[in-house]
Amino acid sequence: MSQKLFDLIVFDWDGTLMDSTVHITRSIQAACRDLGLPVPDDASASYVIGLGLRDALQIAAPTLDPADYPKLADRYRLHYFTGDPATELFVGVRGMLEDLRKAGFLLAVATGKSRVGLDRALAHVGVGELFDVTRCADETLSKPHPQMLYEVMDTVAQMPERTVMIGDTTHDLQMALNAGTAGIAVTYGAHPEAPLLELSPRFCAHSVAELADWLTTHA
Repeated sequence: MSQKLFDLIVFDWDGTLMDSTVHITRSIQAACRDLGLPVPDDASASYVIGLGLRDALQIAAPTLDPADYPKLADRYRLHYFTGDPATELFVGVRGMLEDLRKAGFLLAVATGKSRVGLDRALAHVGVGELFDVTRCADETLSKPHPQMLYEVMDTVAQMPERTVMIGDTTHDLQMALNAGTAGIAVTYGAHPEAPLLELSPRFCAHSVAELADWLTTHA
């Protein structure tokens, strides 16, 4: 491998490593339906993936009284954890992470999930030991604010110019821009390709295989 461009590779979780986009979308829609709210269409519901839960539900249910956000959040969690808990890593993700680890990269997760949710997912798929640091939306400011990335970089003593953020949403790429890091887009998750490209990612991967190949040969 040639001289590395980056030392720290930060991944979003849902829609980037975990194949959970459809399940999250359906859970948001079901929660809105439970409270008699207008049900967002698939595009609107998937748009908020990657944000912290409160921020996501504010956008998904703009007519809801803020005092009732906790009720909507509770209904979302109910559907998410009971509707179809068998979400798994995208095919190829485990091997990609293991190869990057062997190549000497620092690996991290920056996600809109809660700490409880991420820890549960990491335990379920068994890749927690591959990451040097993880940061969740309920521990800091939500994407696209750069604070989450700042905290990840500080934890492992890395500079923005040696860091790349990989995600499937504009929230991920905007956070990378705000933090001064490089960004890589993946198009197999929540957001379509066109708005991702508007945020000038270093690379745009259409599959995990394409992402792994680019990281192996370019990162």
